[in-house]
Amino acid sequence: MLHAMRQKSAQAERVGVTHGEAGRDPVSDEAGNPRHDTESTGSALLAAALTRENLRQAFRRVRANKGAAGVDGLDIDQTARRLVTTWPTLREQLLRGTYRPSPVRRVTIPKPDGGERELGIPTVTDRLIQQALLQVLQPMLDPTFSEYSYGFRPGRRAHDAVLAAQSYVQSGRRVVVDVDLEKFFDRVNHDILIDRLRKRIDDAGVIRLIRAYLNSGIMSDGIVQERYQGTPQGGPLSPLLANVLLDEVDKKLERRGHCFARYADDCNVYVRSRKAGERVMALLRRCYAKLRLKVNETKSAVASVTGRKFLGYSFWFATKGEVKRKVAAKPLATFKQRVRQLTRRSGGRSMAEVIERLRPYLLGWKAYYGLAQTPGIWRSLDEWLRHRLRAIQLKHWKRGSTIYRELINLGACDHVARRVAGNSRCWWRNSDGDIKRVLTIAYFDKLGTPRLS
Repeated sequence: MLHAMRQKSAQAERVGVTHGEAGRDPVSDEAGNPRHDTESTGSALLAAALTRENLRQAFRRVRANKGAAGVDGLDIDQTARRLVTTWPTLREQLLRGTYRPSPVRRVTIPKPDGGERELGIPTVTDRLIQQALLQVLQPMLDPTFSEYSYGFRPGRRAHDAVLAAQSYVQSGRRVVVDVDLEKFFDRVNHDILIDRLRKRIDDAGVIRLIRAYLNSGIMSDGIVQERYQGTPQGGPLSPLLANVLLDEVDKKLERRGHCFARYADDCNVYVRSRKAGERVMALLRRCYAKLRLKVNETKSAVASVTGRKFLGYSFWFATKGEVKRKVAAKPLATFKQRVRQLTRRSGGRSMAEVIERLRPYLLGWKAYYGLAQTPGIWRSLDEWLRHRLRAIQLKHWKRGSTIYRELINLGACDHVARRVAGNSRCWWRNSDGDIKRVLTIAYFDKLGTPRLS
């Protein structure tokens, strides 16, 4: 793809960059400090971010994450080809502190519970620079974050936060302070964020570049709008900056001895009484107000843990007071609605095509919600799913004679095939009867249908 390289005059040296992730090694040091008379920012962190090996890793990560083009309309491969010639100039601008990022492209996606989530898609070039910077900053900043923070951190994931929350509830903390921040990523105050970042990083070049990214603006319908607050989701640096800002609140809760789990802007504090919960809620309102952040009062509450969800999970009490995990009602309803869309009988697709479209969604959903301790619900969902697939198969066969012939070919007894064929137009009711003896679990396993149970 590109090299961090020494910049010589055109007469002295041709730029040694080749297409692809790696190129020829130019005759230069690893950091590739440019040879020119203009002043550099003297930023050691920027120089480390722009080394050849760090840029290679960043480009591999950007390519693996895929993602859409930014405002320049260039995808990853097109950007790689352009950087062959433009990278030396961009690198010099970065080191001199004169680089100006492109505006991000505004994209909105629907939320499962209604409303829209705003994303800001940087250009591939800016994603590459942000990723390279992230790879240098994260090892420095991550160890300073609270142990109760789980979002977008190496070696931590949402499941760890859910398990921690479960342990707090099991220890007797049955009341949760569930705090939701209103449009957090859209309302981050730039000055406050830069101030908190400056306290952790003593590097003017990096601070200047991050400020440039925050101020780069957002393009919507061909018009660039200036932004004085917010870090739109979509750039590699946004999650790290969110943790920098919110760590202040984490540390305050930590000093007071509270048990909590935070994933990005989703924070749950577990206490033993409602009165204690109200005190914690008042504390959080004050803390977030100092950061110019607003608590969403309609979604936040002090309540019993059984009535709230955290990262898509909720808790229930089994025998002898054991606390167990389950999929919360809202994501479960979203799952069933999505499966209904993927298994519509009017889609005009073959069974193989239906399962091919269904498979990645089921596997992804199972990978995340497989932590739930509800085997009965998994079995019922599997049965419901196969019921829908059998109804699709019956509709494909349509006529009673075709249903009879196909069932006989699949090894059905004559009387079973006749009974099913006799109700050829009752697809939904018929798909939960005798046909289950032929279109069995093993039949759908052979077709590649994942099991949830």
